[in-house]
Amino acid sequence: MKMRMDYNNMLSCRVSDGITREEFDKLDALIKKANKAMEEKRAAGKMAWRDLPYNQEAVVKEINDYVNEKKDEIDAFVVLGIGGSALGPLAVQQALNHPWWNELPREKRDGYPKLYVLDNVDPERLVYFFETVDPTRCLYNVISKSGSTSETMSQFMIIQQLLEEKLGKDGAKSKIVCTTDAVSGNLITIAKDEGYKYFIIPSAVGGRFSELTPVGLLPAAFCGIDIKGLLVGAAEMDAACKEEDIFKNPAHMYALLHYIGMTKGKNISVVMPYADSLKLISDWYAQLWAESLGKQFDNDGKVVNVGQTPVKALGVTDQHSQVQLYAEGPFDKIIVFLGVDEYRETITIPKTYSDMPSLGFLGGVTHNDLIKTEQAATEYAITKSGRMNMTLTLPKVTSHTLGQLLYFFEVATAYAGELLNIDAFDQPGVEEGKNATYAMFGRPGYEEKKAELDAAPAKDEKYII
Repeated sequence: MKMRMDYNNMLSCRVSDGITREEFDKLDALIKKANKAMEEKRAAGKMAWRDLPYNQEAVVKEINDYVNEKKDEIDAFVVLGIGGSALGPLAVQQALNHPWWNELPREKRDGYPKLYVLDNVDPERLVYFFETVDPTRCLYNVISKSGSTSETMSQFMIIQQLLEEKLGKDGAKSKIVCTTDAVSGNLITIAKDEGYKYFIIPSAVGGRFSELTPVGLLPAAFCGIDIKGLLVGAAEMDAACKEEDIFKNPAHMYALLHYIGMTKGKNISVVMPYADSLKLISDWYAQLWAESLGKQFDNDGKVVNVGQTPVKALGVTDQHSQVQLYAEGPFDKIIVFLGVDEYRETITIPKTYSDMPSLGFLGGVTHNDLIKTEQAATEYAITKSGRMNMTLTLPKVTSHTLGQLLYFFEVATAYAGELLNIDAFDQPGVEEGKNATYAMFGRPGYEEKKAELDAAPAKDEKYII
C-alpha cells in the first residue's frame, strides 16, 4: 500500500494565484542545487535519520525482546520526554492503536501495558498522575539525548526518589529505562552508574527526526505496534524520495510547493486530517516544520526571518471552527488535507427520520461515506474560494503506511530547508530560552547570561492592568 499526494489544487489551472509550469521551470537551477545538497549531506552522514529504515535490525530485536521480558511486570509504560520525544510516540500510538487504549481491559490490549506520556512540568501533572496509577507498577522511559533537558530530568529525579523510597535502589532500577546518546551527556552516565537498561539515539539524529529510533520504537513496541512495519514503510518512501525528477518525488514536490507558496505570501501551513487516528500527526508535524524552518539567518549569515507557521486542524471537527477563516480570510495559507481510503471500522446511520428531508438523506449512509464526502466538499469549497490546497491519502492507516507518512514529512522538511538556504537541523531560538532558564536558576557556566537578564529593563507597571 502506497500513500499518494494530489496537488492539483496548488496549480494556476485550479486556483487564482496557483503555481504555473513556468514557475517550476524558473526554479530548475535551485531544484538541482537542493538535490545535490541532499545527496551530499546524506553521503557525509549529516542526515543519519535517512539510514534508519536500513540499519536497525538488531535494535528492533533488542527492543522486542525487552518488551517481552518486561510487559507482564507492569501496568503502564510511561514516557518522560518533551518535544519530539513526546509528540512522536503519542502520534504513533493514536494512529495505530485503539483511541481509548488506556481504558480497555488488559486482555483487549493483548496483554500490553497502558501508555502515558508526561511532557510538561505543570506541578499538578505528576501529582495527579501518581493518584491515577500505582507508580511502582510502571516502567519509566527517560528520553533525553543530552541528559540535561530540565523538564525531563526533573521528572526523572522526582520519580527516581519515589521509586527508591518505595522499592529500594534495586527495585527502582528495574522500573527505569533510558533512551539517550551513547557516549556524551548526563543520562548515559547516570544509566551506567545506576545500572539502568538503556537504548541509544544515534548521535547524528536530532530530536525531531528521531521517531524511527528507539525514541519512538520503544514506546510503540510496548503498545504492541509492529515497529518493523514502520521501518519497512519508511524504506519504501525513501526509494520514492531518491527520484531526481521533482515531478516523481513526492516529498521534494511537497517542499517545493510550499516554498513557492511562501513566495506568494502563504506563510501558514494547515494540516487537516480526516481521521481521528491521524489527529496527532498534526502535532508532530507542527514541531518538525516550525522548529526546522523558522530561522533568522540563512546559511550565508544573512538575516532572512523565514519560516511557515504550522496550524493543526481536524476534519470534520474544525469545519465548524476554522474553515470559515480558510475560505474567506487572508490568502496566506496552504491547506493540506490528510485522508484515508479505508477506515478500520464501518458504522451505518439508521433510517430513523425518513419523513424529514433534512435528516432523511442520511439514513442508510455510513459514517465512512459521510466523513469522506465532507472532506471532498470542504476541498471543493476551499478551491472554489481560490485557496491553495493539496491532499495526502493513505490507503489505510497501518504501521506500514504510517512509516511512509512520517518519513515523507521528514524528507520534505529537510528539502524545504535546502530550498530556503537555511539549516533545518539546528534550533537556536529554542536554545536561547533554555539558556535563560539555566541562568535564572543559577546553573554554573551561565553567569554571563544571568548578568544579561539582570540588566534587562524592568516592566512598566502602568502597562499592567
